[in-house]
Amino acid sequence: MTSYTVGIDIGGTTSVVGLVDKDGKIVRRKDIKTPGHPVASEFFNSLADIIEQFDELKSTSTVLNGIGVGAPNGNYYNGTIEFAPNLEWKGVVPVVELLQKRFPNTLIKLTNDANAAALGEMIYGNAKDEKYFILITLGTGVGSGIVVDGKLVYGHDGFAGEIGHTIYDPEGRQCGCGRKGCLETYASAGGLVKTAVELLSASTDHSSLRSIPTNEITSKQIGEAAQNGDIMALKAFDITAKILAIKLADSVAHTSPSAIYIFGGLANAGDVLMTPLKKYFEEYLLQIYKNKIKLTLSGLPANDAAILGSAALVY
Repeated sequence: MTSYTVGIDIGGTTSVVGLVDKDGKIVRRKDIKTPGHPVASEFFNSLADIIEQFDELKSTSTVLNGIGVGAPNGNYYNGTIEFAPNLEWKGVVPVVELLQKRFPNTLIKLTNDANAAALGEMIYGNAKDEKYFILITLGTGVGSGIVVDGKLVYGHDGFAGEIGHTIYDPEGRQCGCGRKGCLETYASAGGLVKTAVELLSASTDHSSLRSIPTNEITSKQIGEAAQNGDIMALKAFDITAKILAIKLADSVAHTSPSAIYIFGGLANAGDVLMTPLKKYFEEYLLQIYKNKIKLTLSGLPANDAAILGSAALVY
């Protein structure tokens, strides 16, 4: 018998369903837009339809070991998404219950999307030998997975490790969580865009970004401009890196990790993010932690970590 596991990564913009074999290879992958499904049950029925359409699972000689789901504000203990600021479903969404209706005899587990990515990093990526590390995801939001003594930290209620919703500036930008000044409003893709637009508005300096309507500028375009030496784009990344470094230095004081891995869309900018981030990180660390902590990019392909980590939940 051939066995497979399904890993689902639910993102604020796009969700991905992956079919993973016993060696950790993603043999099938299907994307679906997350917005546009105002009723959660319709969205999860669409995910279930995708799973049922995988040819490998139609064979009588295959076994589905289980389904793992990584989602914003995913509660491992309850199998629910709870008050996720970047998803259109408000309140509590009983994810495991909804999927269990379609797969009644299948093991289904859910966790926070960043926790799933951290699990993928630990099993398949650069953190294979790490027992104390933090993984930061920089995408639509800012997520984090914290590993202590080889175990993901969930806390008493399943919601430990929300570094993205620690506050940088209590009088700062409005966050989707309802508060002001969360790290997520500065270090996410949208946060970078806001910073760049603010810089362009406050200056008349030349920038290739000025050829783009301000309401159409994307983080990818800012990254490309920065890599091409655009001063305004580089300044936006410098400000973003400084704020992120301050909060990462604070996080180090809680768990004293040996490494911090950076994952997600903004990580694709490479050195224009990582060079100032490393500089500011060392600057803001407490003396006892300086030059002890590896700060580097994730070792997994951007589209794989959360899928593989979600699938690994089953085990």
